[in-house]
Amino acid sequence: MSKPVTELRVFAEQNFGRHVAANSYPGRGIVVGRLDTSDDADIWVQIYWIMGRSNHSRNRRFVVGGDKNNELRTEARDPSLVSDPTHIIYDAMLESPDVYYVSNGDHTHTIRDAFERSARLEDALAVREREEDPPNFTPRIASVLDLRGQGELAFAMLRANAADTQLTDRIYWRFPFPPRGLGYGITTYRHDGDPLPPFAGDPLWLPLRGSMHEIAESYWSALDNENRIALAVKVIDRAGSRIILRQPD
Repeated sequence: MSKPVTELRVFAEQNFGRHVAANSYPGRGIVVGRLDTSDDADIWVQIYWIMGRSNHSRNRRFVVGGDKNNELRTEARDPSLVSDPTHIIYDAMLESPDVYYVSNGDHTHTIRDAFERSARLEDALAVREREEDPPNFTPRIASVLDLRGQGELAFAMLRANAADTQLTDRIYWRFPFPPRGLGYGITTYRHDGDPLPPFAGDPLWLPLRGSMHEIAESYWSALDNENRIALAVKVIDRAGSRIILRQPD
């Protein structure tokens, strides 16, 4: 292993400890990267988790569905308690052939539909804004893993402008594929607060240690026990994709 990759692994562990394990409220989070395999096979991982402070937000769970059980959606634990499904009920993980989408809202569909028309991530999100949930104005975050051709890993954030919350910052990143055992991660918030401060800076290097089950357990265990709601890990390889969940019964 090269020295830069060794140093990145240390840096990723520090980010994990600081921004995930020691952070009571990073909000919703996305991590995308590659498993550390013993051969040359590429095995990709997408992680998505949700957190919540209010009873409305906490009345949710993850459900796996789709024709091949490779799609992820949120649903209400008790539908009778849902006063407004906006921003809390949506498809979080979708797929096209060799393209994998994950986001924290209904813009997952917006992105997939645009890609299936050969549009770019920027074009897809040009018609969307940050969430309309003042005073937080929750950022819309997303990632697209495109394994066609040379491949591409992209992230996006739509965030309320600091000077005028009626305006939206549109931020996009495109990364080379990360080394095995590492991924990039982004969350909706920096930490707890009132209002909640939006994520700032570039997506973080984060660790992807062990198997999909070990990764699921490490991230689920690291999330604040009082605020975590559900976590999903999707693994993507030559055989297709599959999802495992961590959430209360």
